[in-house]
Amino acid sequence: MTDDTRTTAEQARGVRYARELEGHLGWLDTFSGTALGVLATASGIYTYLGVSSLLDENGAMSVFAAIAYSVAVSVGIFVFWSYMMRLFPAVRSARARIGLMLAMGAGSLAIVAMSSWLNAAALAGSAAVEQHLAKTVQDYQTSLERAHEVALTGQSLERDVARVRQSFEDLSEQEAAGSLSGLAGRGAVFRVLRQKSAELSGLEGQISAQTPLVEAAFTEGNAILSRMRALTVEPGPVEARSVEFSEQAVRLAGLITQLRQLTVAPLVERAAQDLAASVVLPELDGGTTEGRADQAATISSVLEVLAQRATTLERAAQAVQALQPTTDVTYTPISSADAVILYARNFVPSWAGAIAIDLLPAVLVFILAITQSAIRGGREGAAIEDTLTLAELRAAMAAMRDVEKTMHEHDAPAAKPRPLPQQAAE
Repeated sequence: MTDDTRTTAEQARGVRYARELEGHLGWLDTFSGTALGVLATASGIYTYLGVSSLLDENGAMSVFAAIAYSVAVSVGIFVFWSYMMRLFPAVRSARARIGLMLAMGAGSLAIVAMSSWLNAAALAGSAAVEQHLAKTVQDYQTSLERAHEVALTGQSLERDVARVRQSFEDLSEQEAAGSLSGLAGRGAVFRVLRQKSAELSGLEGQISAQTPLVEAAFTEGNAILSRMRALTVEPGPVEARSVEFSEQAVRLAGLITQLRQLTVAPLVERAAQDLAASVVLPELDGGTTEGRADQAATISSVLEVLAQRATTLERAAQAVQALQPTTDVTYTPISSADAVILYARNFVPSWAGAIAIDLLPAVLVFILAITQSAIRGGREGAAIEDTLTLAELRAAMAAMRDVEKTMHEHDAPAAKPRPLPQQAAE
C-alpha cells in the first residue's frame, strides 16, 4: 500500500468520525436550548425566593420588583450561555479563545453576584438564620457563665473577711483575759479590736446578702437561655421566632449586667482601704502610767496588724477585679441572605448547588468546544469532495444541472419571430 493510499484511507476515517460527531451534535441541539431554558428558569425561581426574603414589604410593588429581577436574571443567564455555546466552540485562534474565556469568567462572576447568593439564600436561608440564633445563644451562655463565675469569685472574699474578723475577735478575747497589754478587762485595746471586728462583720453581712441575688439572677438567666434554645429549633417561620428571640436576648443582657454589678470586689477593696485609715482611738484607761504605756504599745501593734490584714484583703479584691470580664454580647437580627454569607462554611452543599445551577452550562460549552475541535481535526486535510454528504452531493448535482441548462439556453440560436397575420396574407 502506497503512502498516498494510506493517507486517503486515514482521511476517509477522519471524515466518517467527523460526520458521526456532527450527527450526535445535531441530535443534542434539538433539546439543548430547552434544557438551558429550564436551568435559567429554575435559577430565576430561586432568585425570586431570595429577593423576596430581602424585601421588607409584601405589597404588589414588592412582588412585581422581585418578579422583574428574577426574570431579568433568567433572561441574562439564557442569553449569556447561548452566546458562549455558539461562539466559543466556533473560534479557532488562541487569542479569540482566551478573550472568550475572560468574557466567560467575567460573566460567571456576574451571575454568581446577581443570582447564586440569592439562590443559596432561598435554599438555606432559614437554616442559616437558625445557625445565627444558635451561635448567639452560645455567646450569651458563655457571657452569663463568665459573669456568674466572676460574681462567685467575689463572693469568695467573704471567707477572707470572716477570717480577718475572727482574728480580731480572738485578739479581743485575749485582751479581755489580759494576754496582750497585761491589763485584763475591756479597756482601750479591747475596744479598738471590737471596733474593727464589728466593721468586718458588717462587710461580711453585705457580702452574704449578695449571694441569693447572684444565684437568682443566674437561675433566671439559664431559664431565658432554655427558651432561646427552644426558639432556634421550633417549627414555623424563622422571622416570627426571631422577634421573640430578640426580646429574650434583651432580658438576658440585662441579667448579665446585673450580675456584673453584684460583684462585691470593689466594695471589699474600699472597705479594706478604710479599715486601716479610719481608726477611732479610744482614751487610754490604764490606772498607772506604765499601764497606759502598755496600752499604747499594744494599740500600735494592733494597728500594724490591721494594716497588714487590710493590705491582704485589698490585694484579694484587686485580684478578683483583674479577672477577665465578660464580653458584651448583642443580638443583631440579620436577613437570610446575610446569614448565608456569614455562615457560608456551614452551608457548602447549598452554595455548591446554587452555583452549579447557574454555571453548569459552562461544562456544556467546553464539551461543545472539544467536540468541534475533534470534528475539525477529522476533516483536516480531506478534499472537499470527500467531505460532501449524499444530500450535499445531490444538491450540488442539481445546481450543476441548473447551471448547464441556463448555459445551454443562452448559447442556443434565437428562434425566428412568428409573422404577423397581415404579413402572412401578403
